[in-house]
Amino acid sequence: MLFLSGNEKKRWAELAEEVLTGDLSPSSFGDGIRPNLLPAFYFYIGTLLASKGRCTRGIEWLEAATLIEDDGLFLSAFLLGFLGRQDGQFVMPARAFDDPRHFIHFAGVPLMKEAREQFIVQCGHTLPSFHENLRIMDIGCGDGSLTVRLLRHLQDTGKAAEIEEILLIDPSPAMIRLAEETVREAYPESKITTMSGQFQDVSGAIDRHFDVAVSSLAYHHMPYEQKQMHLQHLKPWIDHFLLFELDANNDTPVLDSPDLALSVYQSYGRIIDFVFSHDAPVEVATGCVDCFLMTELVSLMTQPRRIRTEYHMLESQWNDLFQTCLGPDFTLLCDSACYADEYVSLFTMHYGRMG
Repeated sequence: MLFLSGNEKKRWAELAEEVLTGDLSPSSFGDGIRPNLLPAFYFYIGTLLASKGRCTRGIEWLEAATLIEDDGLFLSAFLLGFLGRQDGQFVMPARAFDDPRHFIHFAGVPLMKEAREQFIVQCGHTLPSFHENLRIMDIGCGDGSLTVRLLRHLQDTGKAAEIEEILLIDPSPAMIRLAEETVREAYPESKITTMSGQFQDVSGAIDRHFDVAVSSLAYHHMPYEQKQMHLQHLKPWIDHFLLFELDANNDTPVLDSPDLALSVYQSYGRIIDFVFSHDAPVEVATGCVDCFLMTELVSLMTQPRRIRTEYHMLESQWNDLFQTCLGPDFTLLCDSACYADEYVSLFTMHYGRMG
């Protein structure tokens, strides 16, 4: 992931203020911006204008960005297509995950599928053998398929025998229903329990021990201070925490900041490119992008902290969080990339109690 220097952050913010208070066009800029970051700067200005209700001018900047976008980062072009489908309105068209089909398609994109398989293998390498019946909770379980594949892998490799209880937690009632059906079919003899709601709203009801807590692309829906509070609550009830997450700087940067725009441009630009590159019906891919990924992007670019829905963190920030909340009882057992390129990475992190 690329970052801005302190001087660059200041310069981007100054230029943004000039655009907002004047009538400057993209052709007015270029000097003082790193050439490889110029498309990201245009995206920053375009989304900033759009978030202030000045979509026509914002589109002008996004169109300028599309003329110089390359290297697998075409987020301004994708965003223009989205705005066209939304009658030029920079608003969230849906609530992410209300329709499970969008997430299921996203999880089936080859790169994402391969990264999730890497996560399972890496967890299998670092988890101990469980001699008693295993109890596991999945925080943000989605459709339940990752839960089943992880448990199957642990059983196939001799790390686990019988599965005593599987607790499924997800804010989407539709996802919970689908996950319960998927998991119950795979483990009909196990106790399947569910909690429907944001983890920060239901974590207080956890009152029994689980060997493993797993969270895949879900724990980032809370800002840092809420992650900290709920992880501290979770600590007495678990022995291992398995995290699969996106490395991005989307938590601490505030609304309208250059840091946030640059992080979103890289992470969502790459991921949306992966979705559209996957061979799938156009309406399926577009639904996944508009009602899932673009919905998240609009939240990040228009809503302040504590209101927006996404708070991805940098890998180093996740380590700091776990060390602060779980240490010294828990030890870092795995911190490995599942996928990485210049702009985006997905990783496995495993903290566990080791006697």
